Amino acid sequence: MIILDDYKERVYAGVLGKIIGVYVGRPFEGWTYEHIMEQLGEVNYYVHEQLNKPLIVTDDDISGTFTFFRALADYNYDRNLTAQQIGQTWLNYLIEGRTILWWGGMGNSTEHTAYLRLKAGIPAPKSGSIEMNGKVVAEQIGAQIFIDAWAMACPGDPELAVEFAKKAGSVSHDGEAVYGAQVLVALESMAFVESDNDELLDTAVSFIPKDSIIYRMIGDIRNWHQQDNDWRKTRERIVANYGYDKYGGNCHIIPNHALVILGLLYGGDDFQKALMITNTSGWDTDCNGGNIGCLMGIKVGLDGINAGPDWRGPVADRLYLPTADGGRTITDAVRESYEIIKTTHTLSGKPFVAPKNGMRYHFELPGSVQGFIVENSPESRGTATIENVEGHSSIGSRSLAIHYKGVVIGRTARVATATFMSPEAINMGGYSLYASPTLYSGQTVHARLSADDKNKTPITCCPYIRFYGSDDRLMIKRGEKRQLNAGAEWTFDWKIESTDSAPIAEIGIEISSDTRADGTVYLDYISWDGTPNITFKRPSTGGTIWQRAWVNAVDGSVGFFGHEMPYCRIIQNEGVGMLIQGTREWQDYTFSANINPHLAKSTGIAVCVQGLKRYYALLLCNDKKIRLIKELDGRKILAEMAFNWELDQNYQLALKVKGSELTAILNGKAICEVTDTNRPLSSGCIAMVCEEGRVDFGNLIVE
Repeated sequence: MIILDDYKERVYAGVLGKIIGVYVGRPFEGWTYEHIMEQLGEVNYYVHEQLNKPLIVTDDDISGTFTFFRALADYNYDRNLTAQQIGQTWLNYLIEGRTILWWGGMGNSTEHTAYLRLKAGIPAPKSGSIEMNGKVVAEQIGAQIFIDAWAMACPGDPELAVEFAKKAGSVSHDGEAVYGAQVLVALESMAFVESDNDELLDTAVSFIPKDSIIYRMIGDIRNWHQQDNDWRKTRERIVANYGYDKYGGNCHIIPNHALVILGLLYGGDDFQKALMITNTSGWDTDCNGGNIGCLMGIKVGLDGINAGPDWRGPVADRLYLPTADGGRTITDAVRESYEIIKTTHTLSGKPFVAPKNGMRYHFELPGSVQGFIVENSPESRGTATIENVEGHSSIGSRSLAIHYKGVVIGRTARVATATFMSPEAINMGGYSLYASPTLYSGQTVHARLSADDKNKTPITCCPYIRFYGSDDRLMIKRGEKRQLNAGAEWTFDWKIESTDSAPIAEIGIEISSDTRADGTVYLDYISWDGTPNITFKRPSTGGTIWQRAWVNAVDGSVGFFGHEMPYCRIIQNEGVGMLIQGTREWQDYTFSANINPHLAKSTGIAVCVQGLKRYYALLLCNDKKIRLIKELDGRKILAEMAFNWELDQNYQLALKVKGSELTAILNGKAICEVTDTNRPLSSGCIAMVCEEGRVDFGNLIVE
């Protein structure tokens, strides 16, 4: 690997390019070139408002890219990671019928077909093979659209990138689809160290068979590019020779790969032009836009993205990754960039140091805002702007400048970032949004603010949260207030008081003043840690958002209704179902719950949950035993004892985890202690578990 001085910024540019390209192309996905030209003209910027659609959306291209890549971290950053392990990552993070994929059915959706193979015990790469699924199904576009993160983890090392792409792509695809993915990762890997398109393409096609369609098509497009000197003419040749009418299925790799190559060749070093050509050309615009956006982001860097219109401002680094690990759903481009950067350093044997001692929001990459946006309420509208600036940091090199203007009594300036679903995101449509909050009562927030030394008027600052209260209305809770004079600094810790288990939607900084104030405050960092102290309760009045904080991995029904049980009812028709809440960072805690099984093969509670195939659980089993199990690439019984439990009776289960020690508690009495020293499950979420039956749960407490 070749890790140059600007590697971190180039990864960030690649991640930004990916999400920008998707957000540009998503509103008109599937349109033809002719329809686009008639309705939109050349697509040089976001068109979501023209089509009355949201900009920041859930999308399989984004979710799959940054989720399946987690296989490397989950399997100890092993260069010899297998396709079977990546397939297991699919089973761990995907919630069938709900997250990431287009669940179009066997033989119709390639990814759904592969998932069903994996679920049936057919391992990768056979799960995605032509042998199992046929040539048309196996050669659709999906292997390419999920591949970018593997390339960014292998800068200047196309051999390793191509090997990862082959394994990752083969989970669901085969043949030309995998060749296309290999070409793309080679292009992106080499783009860190090479800018000449001919050199990039020569290297990329050297990894695939010369008799493949992808190889021949790229050669044709390169020749047409030299002859035509007009992307529209070359696009017409692509349609005539490699168009949708030549290849079966819903979204074949060949036509869409061609449009990525078209954008690369005619875009040169112009980020906007490359996106315009690829997106305007139509077909699978979010997939193709995401791929060319990532490639061009790596190639031209942040300066290249910034050279055109304001791509970054409306996005504000925001993206969603809905999976069974719901605490990682609400994320941003900087966090995902550093996951890749950490992987690269680990693979290459070099030390990785997290920015600002691991603070969640650190603003260390140029232009980054990490989801922070200015509140636009009546009392705050027009009072603030934000920008990433150099300096004003005690432990880093950059900070977030909050410029406020016209702040007086009754007019506050507020900036905040999401910690859960925003009201706008709850019913966005399209791919489902499953998430847990990232911040909980009982945790401690750490932050540092400083006032510009040019400020003429003292101002008052305080941290605040918004949470979903009665009838799902956003309520505000403020921390300590501090007056800041010009040049003053304030480093604080704020322990979040109880919100009665109402989900916390955002965290931010509020600026107020008794007299008119104009100036700047710098946010150096903001983060939080600790395990929550929380008792999950139903709200006293209406509202349903509290239910959405539980990631629903139950294939039957979830009942948050009635008064005969304290909290909820799970109905699971087949296999194991789970309701999951929390984040991967939780550690050293006790989770307890009352359960009343009406019918169940097994039921109980889980801790250190990192998906559907990675957790510890304490279960009442229908062979009249209570078991402490470890689910990690298969189930292992850590302890068991006879227990003659009965249906329709109440039982209190608790599971305590501290370091490598686990303690199982039944009806207030410890029944076993287990030490699991060889365990990557050192932290994670909580879950209610039901296997084939109906169970009521209540009095859920984390402490």
